[in-house]
Amino acid sequence: MTSSSPLTLPNALTLLRILAIPFFAIAVWYGHHWQAFALFAAAGFTDLLDGLIARAFNQRSDLGAVLDPAADKLLMTTAFILLAWRTQGMAAPVPVWVAILAITRDLVISFYAFASVDRLSDSKFHPSLLGKLSTAMQLIAVSLGLLFNALGYRPWMDPFLPEMYWLVAALVLASGIHYFMRATRTPVA
Repeated sequence: MTSSSPLTLPNALTLLRILAIPFFAIAVWYGHHWQAFALFAAAGFTDLLDGLIARAFNQRSDLGAVLDPAADKLLMTTAFILLAWRTQGMAAPVPVWVAILAITRDLVISFYAFASVDRLSDSKFHPSLLGKLSTAMQLIAVSLGLLFNALGYRPWMDPFLPEMYWLVAALVLASGIHYFMRATRTPVA
């Protein structure tokens, strides 16, 4: 059941998260790594909180069903672009190829879902376990990248970061292929 009113606390938290994105971007751009990390962590907390409130107090809404994933994608896309592009003074930039894979996967899935909205069931675009795992790993990688940038270079980061980004890339590719296969699969009668 969804709420008929778009003015719910979860939606307000989601809007707050969207409004924080420019401030996060400015912090990353100007090398204010601790502020960027704090804003990203706060955004993650509001994402968790809005979901818990929506479920616990039956405040799900049609607007929230669209706004929440859009806010997540905006924040992650902003983080990937800036952490791959604005690398001066960063201890843990995101490799450009990882950012391109992650953003491209999301764009392809979004465009395919939009183009197929009248032909495909809604269930084909609900997050799968693999998709959720990919998103979680992306969040962890960006969070750790922001934290490592705030801490400055440490020798123990050298072997850790490449493996983390390879894992992100592998999960992005696997979940993208999985979404496509699931969306194009003909239902068994």
